Amino acid sequence: MKTPFQDLPPQDLDERDDGSPETVADPVNNTAIDAIVWASALQENDGTAAGLTGGEVINEFVKRLPNDPGVYRMFNKDGDVLYVGKARNLKKRVVNYARPTGHTNRIARMIHETVTMEFVVTRTETEALLLEANLIKRLRPRYNVLMRDDKSFPYIMISNNHRAPGIFKHRGARSKDGNYFGPFASATAVTRTINAMQRAFLLRTCTDSFLENRSRPCLLYQIKRCAGPCTHEISDENYHELVREAKSFLSGKSQAVKKHLSEAMQKASQELDFEHAAVYRDRLAALSHVQSHQGINPQTVEEADVFAIHQAGGMTCIQVFFFRTGQNWGNRSYFPKADISLTAAEVLGAFLSQFYADKPCPKLILLSEEVEDQSLIEEALSATSGHRVYINVPQRGEKKDMVDHAFTNAREALGRRLAETSSQARLLKALAETFELPSVPRRIEVYDNSHIMGTNAVGGMIVAGPEGFVKNQYRKFNIRSTDITPGDDFGMMREVIERRFSRLVKEHGLRDTKEDVATTSSEEELLESVTDSFPAWPDLILIDGGQGQVGAVRQILGEMGIADQVIAIGIAKGVDRDAGRERFFVEGKPDFTLPPRDPVLYFIQRMRDEAHRFAIGTHRAKRKNAFVKNPLDEIAGIGPARKRALLHHFGTAKAVSGAALSDLMQIDGISEAMAKQIYDHFRNE
Repeated sequence: MKTPFQDLPPQDLDERDDGSPETVADPVNNTAIDAIVWASALQENDGTAAGLTGGEVINEFVKRLPNDPGVYRMFNKDGDVLYVGKARNLKKRVVNYARPTGHTNRIARMIHETVTMEFVVTRTETEALLLEANLIKRLRPRYNVLMRDDKSFPYIMISNNHRAPGIFKHRGARSKDGNYFGPFASATAVTRTINAMQRAFLLRTCTDSFLENRSRPCLLYQIKRCAGPCTHEISDENYHELVREAKSFLSGKSQAVKKHLSEAMQKASQELDFEHAAVYRDRLAALSHVQSHQGINPQTVEEADVFAIHQAGGMTCIQVFFFRTGQNWGNRSYFPKADISLTAAEVLGAFLSQFYADKPCPKLILLSEEVEDQSLIEEALSATSGHRVYINVPQRGEKKDMVDHAFTNAREALGRRLAETSSQARLLKALAETFELPSVPRRIEVYDNSHIMGTNAVGGMIVAGPEGFVKNQYRKFNIRSTDITPGDDFGMMREVIERRFSRLVKEHGLRDTKEDVATTSSEEELLESVTDSFPAWPDLILIDGGQGQVGAVRQILGEMGIADQVIAIGIAKGVDRDAGRERFFVEGKPDFTLPPRDPVLYFIQRMRDEAHRFAIGTHRAKRKNAFVKNPLDEIAGIGPARKRALLHHFGTAKAVSGAALSDLMQIDGISEAMAKQIYDHFRNE
């Protein structure tokens, strides 16, 4: 059995069980939290060793718990984390789980599966809240509320480390020297804003290397989208004035910038300089275009995030609007994984704790629901962000209108999601009926290969479920076997399937057909299963190929002893490879086709086309990398600096391959041993 600490990233906790103080990394600003780990693995008192489970094992831990704030974790028999929680008083909080009655079904199931627990004692409840959010995001326990889409937000960055600063889209760690403006809800919103600001402020968007190597202005200068700093079409002083105006506009001083441009336009017009007046006119129009795409711009709110939650049909949608510098920078919908027994306030509170674990926090947060521990969350966010954070549930005025607007969007987004999920559930049920499957599939995997005459061969796997395509489950396979004849699709498919299911068995064990196989038989049951954890084992695999590919797949599954646990169906392109005339190969049945207008046929075609898109996209990326691959990259010890020195001296990699040993030794950074290694590498080839 895995020990609970094996699932915990080393940067979160140090493995200690002696009660000594340790340092826990804060998830936001990496400050230290002094804490004490109370490990469950106390050999003679280990609940697992004693055969205790559920309330019994929890009772054993309660006897040794202090009346201090901290974080607790529950583990099942396999060492997987079931739940992470925080408490102001660990003893009083955990003793509630030891009660024999009074629990919801969700809590009762969690207690029943618990075989051991671990505890971290912190100095304050605020530190416990921060640590809880960090552990939930990293460990993703089954019974916690989980954020399912946690991509970083894009920003607009204006660089500072150049004579001609540029304006760029930025996502990820803000490590580059520059001014960052945002966050924006999507990359599309950033791109649209940058395009409009190019017309308004004529800032460059090209890379530094492109800028330095220009001998004449590029097309953007010709179409009045850039001031041309690369060839000094504009003086550095005037260009920096444009940069200053752009920063002022993005900092919320849009009216001052527009007033300045309007005055400059009037002055140029009075001086009969109509050419410059037209330039100012176009820039004013571009600024208006930026603001017109920002939706509702509040008059009394400078900086805020607005959260609104709506629940229906066993699902939850949280809509987040971002307001910065008095402007609306867009919104995003989240559909967190949460048990249907949790109230909207409980889900929103848990979501809010995780949301800002790795994101900058504004000064004001507006909510549609009062959440538990609201003051505690305020305190925690204030401590990690470095400024005072206020959380309000407005009752009237413009702030209430902003929350109502977000709630309307949350309700509509959830309605669309439920409609899509319901449609997907009907298609999955129809698919099960068409192919006479034992149950409605919850996880479908589709496989396809892509190559050109066997070169740069890759395999692709896409995954579909009750909520559509599950893109974080997609996998690509570089074909490694040297025994496969180039272009042997059967051999490639055998390798892909063997690698996929070997790893599946290794990580998740053999499938328990009594528990893991989907037993849903109706659309309503399938919709309810959406909130459960997504299964690791597929109920159905689709192979893009005919009888040969399917036979190869069944053979390898049989050799692995799991042929009875996975259903494989082949999809062969029809006569003349026309869509709508595909033939299906199911074990124990003659091949057949479906009616051209059958919704199940369209559903399968969509999954097959997605697998083809993913596989060929992976193949093209691999082929592109092979085109630009430098022979010097194959030599051990040749990094970017040495490669640059070699290319600067000899010009090309081919010239390096033919260079004499004495010539190689003359280059700075190339020692005699390294020169001999380079020389021998090309001679051995």
